[in-house]
Amino acid sequence: MLTAMFLAALILITVHSQETEETITYTQCTDGYEWDPVRQRCKDIDECEIVPDACKGGMKCVNHYGGYLCLPRTAQIIVNEREEAAAESTSGRNNVIRRTPADPQRAPPNPTHQIQCAAGYEQSDHNVCQDIDECATGTHNCRADQVCVNLRGSFSCQCPPGYQKRGDQCVDIDECTLPPYCHHRCVNTPGSYYCQCNAGFQLASNNHTCVDINECDANNPCAQQCYNILGSFICQCNPGFELSSDRINCEDTDECRTSSYICQYQCVNEPGKFSCVCPEGYQVVGGRTCQDINECETTNECREDEICWNYHGGFRCYPRNPCQEPYVLTSENRCVCPVSNAICRELPYSVVYKYMSIRSDRTVPSDIFQIQATTIYPNTINTFRIKSGNENGEFYLRQTSAVSAMLVLVKSLSGPREHIVDLEMLTVNSLNYRTSSVLRLTIIVGPYAF
Repeated sequence: MLTAMFLAALILITVHSQETEETITYTQCTDGYEWDPVRQRCKDIDECEIVPDACKGGMKCVNHYGGYLCLPRTAQIIVNEREEAAAESTSGRNNVIRRTPADPQRAPPNPTHQIQCAAGYEQSDHNVCQDIDECATGTHNCRADQVCVNLRGSFSCQCPPGYQKRGDQCVDIDECTLPPYCHHRCVNTPGSYYCQCNAGFQLASNNHTCVDINECDANNPCAQQCYNILGSFICQCNPGFELSSDRINCEDTDECRTSSYICQYQCVNEPGKFSCVCPEGYQVVGGRTCQDINECETTNECREDEICWNYHGGFRCYPRNPCQEPYVLTSENRCVCPVSNAICRELPYSVVYKYMSIRSDRTVPSDIFQIQATTIYPNTINTFRIKSGNENGEFYLRQTSAVSAMLVLVKSLSGPREHIVDLEMLTVNSLNYRTSSVLRLTIIVGPYAF
């Protein structure tokens, strides 16, 4: 079998013709040709038929031996049927191909034979016309600001992206004057552009759309509370604080400065809040009001022979037996001068000790205490007067009935202070019986108006 194949490779087929005969040993078809098994020779491939859209830009395709040309549609084409490209065997088999002038598919007899190529083409090593790349060889005449684009048989000078031709020059295209590319702002640059967003927005991944920045999530600028709004944010403060001038930080609100009536006594400012305090002897009620502490009900330092008397802001200890000679104690706080004692004839029959407390700077006039006869005798007349303790005229005693009178404060008193006022009731009957009794009133003025 090997011998048969070897012999087949050596077979020579001689074709006779009226023209001058010549033989060419064929080994393989060159590029642009294919083996014709029927005719037993290489035949030209018509690229214009098999290559889809072989020529661009309105050029027409002209088949050429071993290739094809793209020429302007107005070009004149002269075909020399006596010249054809060399053909070589593609199958490895040795065949003899006879070329005649009437057979343009056969390869030329002389590989060095020069063919005439159209403008923009040059002869290749395979004796076919091939395109000249003017852009690669530098034989173009494009300006420095232009881009050379190679075409079949020619070249084109084009402007780079972002530029357009104006005459022979390339000028920048201002994309910002075209239909809006950018959501907010467009910035033109040589050959291009870029988009910018307003404050509080950022470019989306498409580099055109602007999306809101959530400043509260990204980088919370607020000292306390942050609320995002479209394109911005607002800061707020916790209760007890207020925004500073920069609208970001929070400053403590000094509630004590906002009003002098926020606390009854004293306001103490604290970070984010305030508290009210009361002076000694008082306690805070309801967060702002001061209420007197009744030390006599809680704890005091009075002795067993003393009684505790509470007043606004403190307490006092008074003797359980306030009687002084020649008076003797007959009942609680009541002292009587015995008739059997001659000294008592010139003294009030009885002295009653009473205690009361009033606030400092009480409004005047003000009724503060009522004195009333405890025993009513027939055919008697009772008169009332301030016997002592009214040297500065702070009080006035107004008789309200035959057996009672009202002590009136006519001048404001400031505490802490203690006043002892003797109120006397003089009783006279038709038989010239005359007697008197004294109510010794201790008035304690508290240190404050509450």
